Amino acid sequence: MNLLGIDFEDWYHPQLVEPFVPDAKKIPTMFKGLDKILELLRKYDIKATFFLVGELLSSNPEILDKILADQHEIGFHTMKHTRLDVPNFKPIFKEEIKEFNKITSGKSIGFRAPTFSINEKSSWVIDELADNNYKYDSSIIPAKTNLYGIPKAEKSPYKITSENLDKNDEKGSLIEFPLLVTKFLGKTIPAAGGFYLRSLPLKIIKNAIKSYERNEIPSSFYIHSWELTPEFIPKIKLPIKNRFITFHKIEKTFSKMENLFNEFDFTSFNSYFKKI
Repeated sequence: MNLLGIDFEDWYHPQLVEPFVPDAKKIPTMFKGLDKILELLRKYDIKATFFLVGELLSSNPEILDKILADQHEIGFHTMKHTRLDVPNFKPIFKEEIKEFNKITSGKSIGFRAPTFSINEKSSWVIDELADNNYKYDSSIIPAKTNLYGIPKAEKSPYKITSENLDKNDEKGSLIEFPLLVTKFLGKTIPAAGGFYLRSLPLKIIKNAIKSYERNEIPSSFYIHSWELTPEFIPKIKLPIKNRFITFHKIEKTFSKMENLFNEFDFTSFNSYFKKI
């Protein structure tokens, strides 16, 4: 089975965008596209996990009700989409996870780190999640990029601890669901969504999923809310590299996801948990 996480964040949250948007212009718009995303999932009878940036619920609390009404799962994506490895974030995270628990009535058991930022500097988050009754994380990419990645991490789900981020640790109470990777030109690269879904030939993504299926490994896939609803992104000026990585072929995302939904089954992390 394949797992689908929708990172529900706004257009100004991505790491390569946020520094170039003044606070006064950080106006949420992604809530306008939620119905479009939910309709897409209904069309293919797919349940997903929505990893929510908590601050979006403050301005538009109906987001939570709409997602839950369609029997999708809620996950935690921090309150403001802050990288976990920024200095002195640990005490802030302690308060954020409590706040998210309160505004979602304790419905979240899963977490995804913004920009997949779990690493040696932020390994403390595993203990915090376990202490707050979380059951799983899906933030590890077993490949190395300029922004993230733990290349030696296992590809199959494993018990993760703050001491062992990349391999099974029987002492762990938290299950890690690593994101999908594949081989391309002899190098291991991410294939789980985002920029790689938009930029790689779809055949490469499909072959990666099929490879996981043959090996009976659940492939963890992700997509950002703003990638599915780019019509709600205002025009912004970014450095050329940042703009390319963030928005390259973004107009193809929706159709590519439909293509995958036509061929593969996806479900939420919580639904998968109930079957194992």
